[in-house]
Amino acid sequence: MANVRLQNLGITLGGNQIISDLNLSVEAGEFLVLLGPSGCGKSTLLHAIAGLIDVSAGSVEIAGQDMTWADPSERQIGMVFQSYALYPTMTVEKNMSFGLRINGTPKAEIARRIEKVAEMLHLTPLLQRKPAALSGGQRQRVAIGRALVREAEVFLFDEPLSNLDAKLRSTLRRELKLLHQQLQSTMIYVTHDQVEAMTLATRIVVMQAGKIQQIGTPECVYERPVNLFVAGFLGAPAMNFIRGELDAQARFISNTLSMDLSTYAFATPWSTPAEVILGIRPEQIQIREDGQFVGAVMLVEPMGNHQVVWLQAGVQTISSIVNDQRPFEIGQTVLYSIDTRKISLFNPQSEQRL
Repeated sequence: MANVRLQNLGITLGGNQIISDLNLSVEAGEFLVLLGPSGCGKSTLLHAIAGLIDVSAGSVEIAGQDMTWADPSERQIGMVFQSYALYPTMTVEKNMSFGLRINGTPKAEIARRIEKVAEMLHLTPLLQRKPAALSGGQRQRVAIGRALVREAEVFLFDEPLSNLDAKLRSTLRRELKLLHQQLQSTMIYVTHDQVEAMTLATRIVVMQAGKIQQIGTPECVYERPVNLFVAGFLGAPAMNFIRGELDAQARFISNTLSMDLSTYAFATPWSTPAEVILGIRPEQIQIREDGQFVGAVMLVEPMGNHQVVWLQAGVQTISSIVNDQRPFEIGQTVLYSIDTRKISLFNPQSEQRL
């Protein structure tokens, strides 16, 4: 395993600046997830690390060596793409061993690696099949296996599960996490799926418009988002945002709520009244008989082991996660309380966390 270091990286494609002055350090052995909406530059960044596209500025270091202008084959990376990219006329075994055979790896060594990886990915009974005889999940396992047999320093994954159905994604996501625990390899993974990011990552890099917005553990990024974009991008349903004013004693007042937020961990001491945006996760809004606030049920979304209940609170629509199956009727008046221990406050002009 190896570390990866990007310094002052710039990438220009078709005359458009996609990424500029980006700095990122990936520790050896960590599972780093690049998360963001389509078009934010995360796949472009991954391809630059792999050497598939040239950079316009800065450097790419892998294992302490400058690989900015090295060929992909020299970078000691294994890559898994969104499409399986398997050779249809080759068996699973031939697909997995193709790169090794091209590089002149001895047959005995190829056999050892194929046996080891096939067992790891439950592919041993499928080695003599061709891709047409495999399911989507099996094909993606072969694509992952083809990367693993390289025994590379760094493994790169470009949205490898996005073409699979929900059940297969869940299964392969779990297998990838177990695989990382077993190999302890450095892995960099691109996705727009926050569930994948939260479950797989040791650290998440949230990107928007070619810029890194926040880097941190899944817990940190979810519970202490640095700005409105990160707060709104992570979470399903998304964080509830309520505009209001915070007075000098840190009491929040809006046309919906009035509550004391003096225990909030401000980045700098609060003393001057100002307009703010209050961010509340749905799980922090608890519908209960002794609640302080009043709302009317607008919509109920059954989710199996929980419900998402949408409330009309004054002019504000808010969502609450209810972890039981109690019945709700549309238009029903309910009481709710808010757990203020993990709320977020943002500056409406800068959109940064207060």
